[in-house]
Amino acid sequence: MSRSGEEMEGQENDQAEGENGGQRPGKNIVLLGLVSLLNDISSEIIQPILPLFITSLGGGSLAVGLIGGFSDGLPSILKVFSGYWSDRLGQRKPLVVMGYGVSAFSKLFLPFATLWQHVFLLKTLERCGKGIRSAPRDAMISESAEKEVRGRGFGLHRSMDTFGAVAGSLLAYLLWQGGLSFQAIFLIAGVFAVVALAPFVLVRESFKSPQARMGLALSGLSPELRKFISVACLFAAGNFSYMFFILRAQEFFSGAMKIGAPLLLYVLFNLVYALLAFPVGAWSDRLGRKKVLTLGYALYALVALGFAAATSWAWMVLLFMLYGLVYALVDGSERAFVSDLSCASVRCTSLGIYYGAVGFAAIFSGLAAGALWARFSPGAAFLFGSALAALAAAALWRMKPVQEIM
Repeated sequence: MSRSGEEMEGQENDQAEGENGGQRPGKNIVLLGLVSLLNDISSEIIQPILPLFITSLGGGSLAVGLIGGFSDGLPSILKVFSGYWSDRLGQRKPLVVMGYGVSAFSKLFLPFATLWQHVFLLKTLERCGKGIRSAPRDAMISESAEKEVRGRGFGLHRSMDTFGAVAGSLLAYLLWQGGLSFQAIFLIAGVFAVVALAPFVLVRESFKSPQARMGLALSGLSPELRKFISVACLFAAGNFSYMFFILRAQEFFSGAMKIGAPLLLYVLFNLVYALLAFPVGAWSDRLGRKKVLTLGYALYALVALGFAAATSWAWMVLLFMLYGLVYALVDGSERAFVSDLSCASVRCTSLGIYYGAVGFAAIFSGLAAGALWARFSPGAAFLFGSALAALAAAALWRMKPVQEIM
């Protein structure tokens, strides 16, 4: 790919600043965090209302499981290829912008859905945008921070992202209380998604390595990364969609609070997640990713068990707070751990393979949870999730410390 001398010199300067801990990489992370903040305001206006919208269109627990599983799982195929394409092209930013653009486009059409099958198609398309952008974006974050503070970089991004989720879910509640229809609320969300594209004007390309020649196979990954991806898939198989948690919370309320209360609980979940994501990221830099992730997996097992056994709305408040802590412990730490175990020249490909493998596990998770919910009870679905998370925690704890195998 040809570049002018000025462009090459500018990129070399950007890379030098990244290697020396300069200001531009920090600026990149903040700008990407701002994009995620605005996009998550859009997404989280939709998220807590979506399972309620699906049921209003005649979809039951199986429809929720289908939409939750496939919208998370199928786009993960794109995460594999987008990571590979990014390494081969030697660019991150174009794919990141494209991914956010596809998501914005699909959100603008969601207000016109009249069947739950329409929601299935549009939600899958929206998550395809996430599939295109996730691996290149996370590679940009990784390349914009030294390894010693990589957890802080991912933690800062997740924190900004989740503060957007807090604002979005709270706005969803206020808009619903204001008497707006599902369709009007979704239209407002679409506008926020378009506005989220603006900060990309200032984002700089971060790629520092020559074009990669790694194939799309697990055999191309380091042994320790393959082991971790296997454990992460086991956890993902039990970590089913948030929509089941909202539907479970509905069972403890009636009347107007049947919709309002789950929305507020979702706000609480996101608030805890946002407040703790950055300090947990810094903690993982000091304590180690493995210990933080093991704690997160084990805590999810207990939280899922709590959702199965809960008998009152007071339990829901505590459990949604702990659910937020789980995400703070797991979400950014998994990405940072994959980055730690990846070679710089194929880091985006490695992230894409990780996302793809976890995404396929998510398809199984959503379908299994939906079937257990419909065939037996909500408790059966949560017991299933708890058991797999406990197995994942035990498997991760038994892995060799990274410093011994790297």
